[in-house]
Amino acid sequence: MLTPGRGDFYVVGIEAFADPTPGTISGDESPGQVRAEIERLLEQIRGLSQQELMDQVHRRLVLYLCGRCYRQWIEAPAGSV
Repeated sequence: MLTPGRGDFYVVGIEAFADPTPGTISGDESPGQVRAEIERLLEQIRGLSQQELMDQVHRRLVLYLCGRCYRQWIEAPAGSV
């Protein structure tokens, strides 16, 4: 049991963002090529829920870990390799 004020746990914040770099457009693309790229992207996301789409752009998690769990997690935050 984690009890606030006793100093027996850690709060870990994780924030993940999709690559914010805009795609490159040379200006040499025809309107048809631009339209085809837009259609391709729309096809990729078709059928995904609003939550799934938002999770692909930004996700924030807060973990509350006891001391023992924190020490294990901090050494291998992505799991064992």
